[in-house]
Amino acid sequence: MRKTFLCLLLIAISFSFISCKKSPDADKSKITIAVIPKGTTHEFWKSIHAGAIKAAQELDVEIIWKGPLKEDDRESQITVVEDFITRGVSGIVLAPLDNTALRRPVSEATRSGIKVVIIDSALDSNDQISYVSTDNYVGGQKAGEYMAKLLNFKGKIAMLRYQEGSASTQQREKGFLDAIAKYPDIKVVSDNQYGGATTETAYKASENLLAPLRGTDQSLTIDGVFTPNESTTFGMLRALQDNSFAGKVKFVGFDNSEMLVKALKEGQINALILQDAMNMGYLGVKTMVAYLRNQPIEKQIDTGSVIATPENMNDPQISNLLNPDFKQWLTTK
Repeated sequence: MRKTFLCLLLIAISFSFISCKKSPDADKSKITIAVIPKGTTHEFWKSIHAGAIKAAQELDVEIIWKGPLKEDDRESQITVVEDFITRGVSGIVLAPLDNTALRRPVSEATRSGIKVVIIDSALDSNDQISYVSTDNYVGGQKAGEYMAKLLNFKGKIAMLRYQEGSASTQQREKGFLDAIAKYPDIKVVSDNQYGGATTETAYKASENLLAPLRGTDQSLTIDGVFTPNESTTFGMLRALQDNSFAGKVKFVGFDNSEMLVKALKEGQINALILQDAMNMGYLGVKTMVAYLRNQPIEKQIDTGSVIATPENMNDPQISNLLNPDFKQWLTTK
């Protein structure tokens, strides 16, 4: 009798232990997505961040925003990717600051079972599940065509490049030069200097670019200048302003910030090619979540670009892109 009682007691304890275990569903954690920008200082990345937060709130997932401070710190971005692989996040949304240097860590993430969505700038790889970006070549073409019209299809121009390894700006630069090449009376007198990752390096590079392009009376001998991203546009603007050239040379830039919008309004910049940065961040996260929830996704998504000018900058669509309402999302994250 005593032996039977002990057996029944052990069975009861065993069932009690099993019933106390959590179900497999209860162990599932919330989807966590790492969003890794090229850098964290430019206004463009703040808009990307805001779009990512917006998507996360709508879809009830968590995002972790982390990237290098400056857009030339390849090793730092690689380390961030590797840290998230070790952490075992659900997925990674990455804006690679170098189209080849980030191939290995993205491949490692894929082998670890962590899928990657690439945003903003292309990666020379097939490991990503989707690429969400502006068509940067088309954006560059738009800049070139608009510059040609500003110059009445003749004159001399210069282009300040961004930095080697950045696929997005390389495509913009190529699109610009290809568009300009259709007009034989427009001559590109300088296109081999790089602004670098910060506004300060871009300012110095702009000064160096403009110095030999002055006549004997110290006026500029070029009629137009193109810059392919926010930092080079800001650096060139400062150099033109400091030398009293702003507004005296046709200037087409890429991206926007408070100072660039002010310069556009005042006619010191003739056009800004605008991306929809918030939408890019939003769709990057949304695409990753759709994949993780076994929903169909697109292999490539073009988030578009438009030309902002002093004449159209108050149009609702253009105004929303020039002055994105990203602060409300960043303050409520």
